[in-house]
Amino acid sequence: MSITSDYNDEIGENHIATSAQNPLRKDAFDISDEQKIELIRKDVESILQTLGMDLEDDSIKGTPNRVAKMFVKEIFGGLNPVKKPSSSTFENDYKYGEMLVEKNITLYSTCEHHLLPIIGRAHVAYISNGKVIGLSKMNRIVEYFAKRPQVQERLTMQIVQEMQKVLGTEDVACIIDAKHLCVNSRGIKDIESSTVTSEFGGKFKDENTKREFLDYIKFDTKF
Repeated sequence: MSITSDYNDEIGENHIATSAQNPLRKDAFDISDEQKIELIRKDVESILQTLGMDLEDDSIKGTPNRVAKMFVKEIFGGLNPVKKPSSSTFENDYKYGEMLVEKNITLYSTCEHHLLPIIGRAHVAYISNGKVIGLSKMNRIVEYFAKRPQVQERLTMQIVQEMQKVLGTEDVACIIDAKHLCVNSRGIKDIESSTVTSEFGGKFKDENTKREFLDYIKFDTKF
């Protein structure tokens, strides 16, 4: 095994990110979703055949196509910028000046190192500087960035950066607490552990504001 292979394996086994952005090629969207589905279908079919599965069996016959559609249309749909949710903002006419927290946002993502699920919850907060965003849009932002091969640190940062861009304020925070099936179901097989990541911007870097956010979501960990 080459040094490069050893290094790549070490990166993957330790779940280390190498980029703050998802590593996409420049030609990532030169072909249509339908073309991608057909190519992936053939690849999944080849994998199953290599594993010795009988693709003539009715139970598994349609699996390659189902997996291909799931990859392109569902669990990796957030890679395509055309699927980015519109995030309309509104003037804060009622002058609400305190923290707004959307907690316990259900999160499903996929580890980019083993293509196994990441399952958890995101807690997102912001302090308005004149603009507010619809509550469901916060959930959709989380969902959009989660629907791609991810590392949790990057996902946390992307959610905060998008909220900051949409709202025109640095005062945004996000905490994610999630289980990684690449840790829970393989490798060390620790079914109890979860991973916690955080990103605090603007006023949330202040210890009192940070503690208020943590109290809202009943999070005991000190950052």
